[in-house]
Amino acid sequence: MPGHLALILHTHLPFVRHPEHEHFLEEEWLFEAITETYIPLLRMMQGLVDDAVPFKVTMSITPTICAMLQDQLLCERYVRHLEVLIDLAARERRRNRKHPQLRELAEFYIDLFSETRRHFVDKWKCDLLPVFRELRQMGALEIIASAATHGLLPILQQQSRRAARAQVLIGRDVYIELFGVHPAGFWLPECGYAPGLESTLQEANLRWFVVDAHGLLFGMPRPCRSIYAPCYTPAGPAAFARDPDVSRQVWSAHEGYPGDPAYREFYRDIGFDLPMEHLGSIARGTRKFAGVKYHRITGRGDDKQLYDRTAAENAAAKHAIHFLEQRGEQIQEIGEFGFDPIIVAPFDAELFGHWWFEGPIFLEQFIRQAANERDFRLTTPSEYLAAHPTQQIVQPGASTWGENGHLAVWLDPSNAWIYPHLHTAAERMAQLAWQQENTIVGKPPRLPGTELGGEAPALQLRDRVLKQLARELLLAQASDLAFLMKTGTAREYATRRTIDHLARFNRLHDQFVTNNLDEEFLRDCEWRDNIFPNVNWRYYA
Repeated sequence: MPGHLALILHTHLPFVRHPEHEHFLEEEWLFEAITETYIPLLRMMQGLVDDAVPFKVTMSITPTICAMLQDQLLCERYVRHLEVLIDLAARERRRNRKHPQLRELAEFYIDLFSETRRHFVDKWKCDLLPVFRELRQMGALEIIASAATHGLLPILQQQSRRAARAQVLIGRDVYIELFGVHPAGFWLPECGYAPGLESTLQEANLRWFVVDAHGLLFGMPRPCRSIYAPCYTPAGPAAFARDPDVSRQVWSAHEGYPGDPAYREFYRDIGFDLPMEHLGSIARGTRKFAGVKYHRITGRGDDKQLYDRTAAENAAAKHAIHFLEQRGEQIQEIGEFGFDPIIVAPFDAELFGHWWFEGPIFLEQFIRQAANERDFRLTTPSEYLAAHPTQQIVQPGASTWGENGHLAVWLDPSNAWIYPHLHTAAERMAQLAWQQENTIVGKPPRLPGTELGGEAPALQLRDRVLKQLARELLLAQASDLAFLMKTGTAREYATRRTIDHLARFNRLHDQFVTNNLDEEFLRDCEWRDNIFPNVNWRYYA
């Protein structure tokens, strides 16, 4: 009996847009992801389509990613970033003209950055979303929705069901605006699930979601097909479980493929190796990753050998064949139990290309080989459910895919201080939205000079304020901020972002309820945090 494999790539970054600065370090998180992951994956999938290779891949593209990819300011800054990279690589070629291997690597980066710019600017007109849409319309790519700003839904639901509901419904709305259809699947941020969330997903007309393996294995009753078939939840939407063996084989830097000595070393970068004056505008006086890396992993020590692109490509092809063989054996073993299994393999998309430079090559080689596979075929969760509509009903257990499988990463002494403030803001938002929706608070606030203009200007102003309040709250709720506080990788930035969003929320709220609005301050908030122009604040009511 043949089996199925669902590759799911979770594409997400926090909203990093800072128009108040000419250059901002954290915006480069987006630029690196576009260069090293999004464009390579799109080029890979388009190449498969051009070669008539049948494939199915599922991707979540979170609303924050969509907002940044559509933002004109960020797109302009990204093009300038690419031009700086091309200039740096050209200067590296001159610097290494007497070192054949380093010169060859510098030429590799010139070609890489130049091709990236050609695709982004000339071919795709600085807009990647239509390329994703086209692949979706072809049937090769299923794109699924996610929460508005990647808020951790189990925590939000415990504090305020309306706050969790708004994250889900606003995320769904953004998807519909961009892709013109209702999403079938939904990515739970951090795979964070708690009983009751399925009712909100059902309200949003979502058909399935993914949990970590223990979320399904600890369900009630226990799933009779383990993690190799979805289970319907009591409210309706189906839960698919992540396969831990697949994740370990691909994801782990120690046990998995990305740790192979032939692959490019992520942490060894000329941004830390070369004099500051040589780095020029890529560094702007700060030591950071420049995106030009000359070394391979080699081993655990500091002495690294130079990167050999051909050897790395060969390793990726070898690992793709090994992964294919392992999945075939796994599905054959499961199939002996007499049902048609599905293996669900979700990964952060940034693993492929950004963290694991050769990851897109691995994926392409695996997909090409899988097209000829008899024991299993690539599918999507939606396609599997359509072919297998009868499944067991199970109440999944609370779970995440974070460390140790629970909420400890996001509920830690380093970040727990944020939750009383988020709770208070969510309650204030819900109360204000309910009052305004039910017209309990009398007349809406007015701008100076609109007293004789009737209700329309005042209602427009009310909507602007409530929309901006929703934006500030949503941005403060992003799970990334608590994660960065815990890991310490950008603790100061995450702390400042949380404080700033809450401060703007509270100031706007207090001005609104006292009918003493500072429109200049409102305009400044709208300029800084311009995400979701059509956000529906009524979901909080």
